[in-house]
Amino acid sequence: MKLNKYIDHTLLKPEASEEQILKLIEEAKVYDFASICVNPTWIEFAAEQLKDSDVKVCVPIGFPLGANTSDVKAFETQDAIQKGAGEVDMVINVGALKSKDYDLVERDIRAVVEAANSTLVKVILETCLLTDEEKVKACQLAQKAGADFVKTSTGFSTGGATVADVALMRKTVGPDMGVKASGGARSYEDALAFIEAGATRIGTSAGVAIMKGEEASGDY
Repeated sequence: MKLNKYIDHTLLKPEASEEQILKLIEEAKVYDFASICVNPTWIEFAAEQLKDSDVKVCVPIGFPLGANTSDVKAFETQDAIQKGAGEVDMVINVGALKSKDYDLVERDIRAVVEAANSTLVKVILETCLLTDEEKVKACQLAQKAGADFVKTSTGFSTGGATVADVALMRKTVGPDMGVKASGGARSYEDALAFIEAGATRIGTSAGVAIMKGEEASGDY
């Protein structure tokens, strides 16, 4: 198992400076992470810096509330990909899910999937705001809409990933769809626990610490 390729090395704080983004990019190159996850304003800068690497630029869409219209999310997706994004992480319409307006939730996801035109799409559920029943329903809708991954959290709400949520999401989507745990992985042990629960990607700002832990334990 190459733990580095599970990691989306993440910096989404609004106050992130160019210097901090550059540091994130350099770390991602050194450890050969799956991607860096940055806000749309940084796409072109990051894509240029990573052009000779296989580290992708991952960009959140409708972030962090998910309450934009589907048209806006679709345009944001097209714009991000045109500027160099290799993956997009969209936030579902949480209010619509809570209102049991499942058609809207599915249409909203599908609008991004279609706009992405085969670029990888991860669907953020914001699990900390949902009941288990809602988490299952959201996973089913994301799968039906043709998304590639379901993802736990934005990191900007009341909580991040839990092992129980990752296990529930994996059980719901089956073996073939990706599951991303974001927020909550602070150490090598955390990362391993999420992977054992079924995660195939981990969104974290602690990627370097996780990898250093891995090197210290030396079993991978």
